[in-house]
Amino acid sequence: MSTPRVGPFTDLWSKWKTLRLPWRKQYLAGMDLAGNTYWEFRDQLNATRYRRIVKYNPKTHYADIKITPQWHQWLKQVRSDAPSIPEQQADLQRQANMKQLAQRADERWASKPSFLDKPKEQPAPATLPRDPAGYVGQTEPDEKEGVRNAVSNAEDIGRATGNESTEKDPWEQAKRRARGPSEGWQPQEWTPGPARKR
Repeated sequence: MSTPRVGPFTDLWSKWKTLRLPWRKQYLAGMDLAGNTYWEFRDQLNATRYRRIVKYNPKTHYADIKITPQWHQWLKQVRSDAPSIPEQQADLQRQANMKQLAQRADERWASKPSFLDKPKEQPAPATLPRDPAGYVGQTEPDEKEGVRNAVSNAEDIGRATGNESTEKDPWEQAKRRARGPSEGWQPQEWTPGPARKR
């Protein structure tokens, strides 16, 4: 979108239509950069309020028509003054700057490594010492290495201490301690009998 080329006749026509003369039904509020014109006219139901409409550029296809946020605000009575052409040009410049900044940010983001990328091959860590003479291989088998317990497994430990089964099932102990009539109760299947006549 660029600034519409306004000839002297169009400029004179727009200034004439902008004048709020008492016999006029519609007043021109302004134009946007696409050539759409925005109008105000008195509401017949509410005389104190003006209705606001847009007349699209006849050279533009309806699918290509875009209304800027400033003009949307004006149409919805959010802002009282219509946006000027320099304000619309400044907004276009702001949008172009934002696109450039967003593109730079995307490039910076793409240049950083991501956890989703396939990891690059890394060199294997050096596990051997630098001096090969300082490394001596294992001379004894694993069974004879280090200090071993005299008792090899948990059962032997239980026998040695006198507590063969130190850990018992707590649920089994609770079942043995069941004293009340409801402790051993289990639900049974129920079949309803015939109803009594009243």
